[in-house]
Amino acid sequence: MAVNELLNKFHDIATSPKKQLDSFLAEGKKVVACVPVYTPEEIIHSMGLVPFGTWGADVEVKEAKRYFPAFICSIMQSVLELGMNGDYEGVSAIVIPSLCDSLKCLGQNWKYAVENIPFVPMTYPQNRNNEVGKTFTKVGYERVIKDLENITGAKFSEEELSKSVKVYNKHNKAMREISKVLVDYPSITASQRSDIFKSAYFMLKEDHTKLVNELIEELGKMPKETTSKIKVVTSGILVDNKNLLEIFDANDIQIVADDVAHESRQYRVDALEEGNALESLAEKFANMGNCSVLYDVDKKRADYVVDLVKEYNAEGVIFVMTKFCDPEEFDYVIIKKACDSEDIMTLQIEVDRQMVNYGQANTAIQTFREMLEVKI
Repeated sequence: MAVNELLNKFHDIATSPKKQLDSFLAEGKKVVACVPVYTPEEIIHSMGLVPFGTWGADVEVKEAKRYFPAFICSIMQSVLELGMNGDYEGVSAIVIPSLCDSLKCLGQNWKYAVENIPFVPMTYPQNRNNEVGKTFTKVGYERVIKDLENITGAKFSEEELSKSVKVYNKHNKAMREISKVLVDYPSITASQRSDIFKSAYFMLKEDHTKLVNELIEELGKMPKETTSKIKVVTSGILVDNKNLLEIFDANDIQIVADDVAHESRQYRVDALEEGNALESLAEKFANMGNCSVLYDVDKKRADYVVDLVKEYNAEGVIFVMTKFCDPEEFDYVIIKKACDSEDIMTLQIEVDRQMVNYGQANTAIQTFREMLEVKI
């Protein structure tokens, strides 16, 4: 397929998760909803089940308000809202990790609000990068396996998990590569870049890897492009809102790299392909870092963001702050301080899943762009 055909395919998949879900169910496949941030998809995939990303949607929250206060992460609110409205009808189970207070609340509320879809908890340790932490993580994975076997009738196999680890490592590699390749093709918009990342949650990873590698190959046939666009690094939990991305594009802003939980944070670390596969997954989680929901007393994420700016010659950083996300709010202060010390311009935009009017964000981004143009 040509580049535009591939981009259109990514867009169609990214914007029609319900259609993708219905397609899997029509094929007789059992689907397991995976709530962010680091749900062990490899385990689900290895059991012949379909991992299906569940990051909520830009919807008005009504029913979920009976379970959540207004001042809590809108991603969690919208996930519950969709569940209560029947959007996940046909899903065999939902796996919810426990990496922040909002996720813990979602798991408990789901049990009562959406009784027809069983809740499977995945409990992670805060101190993950030591032998006790790795053992704790492994036991958590074993709990997930046991619950999924009881709920779905599927069986776990260490051999099949080893195969799935390789599938996911290949996908990680492809996603890291496409992020770098896109830097040389600024005509591909922020919206199209988002589609590439978002579509991964609604496909089997081997199928998504094939599409991404095909796009990389097609772009490789084209000459590299020059641009006058402003280059930025984005940071946050989620940057997939159509209206916001259109503002990026309207203001000639190119995302050259990201520190976004929904995007590149997923693909930084591979699991070892040798030895016990379950222990390898626990080791993978132990090696993760530079993320607001992962405990880090040294807050190395601040240096990581600064290094991204330098590596990709970005002009600034745009923090897309999910409203009421405490982990991100705590990290923001430290990251901004690190950026200020390096004379890197920053902009913070607060968003949630219920936002309709992005006029204020438009003004802020336009002003940010003009300030960067003067600085450059």
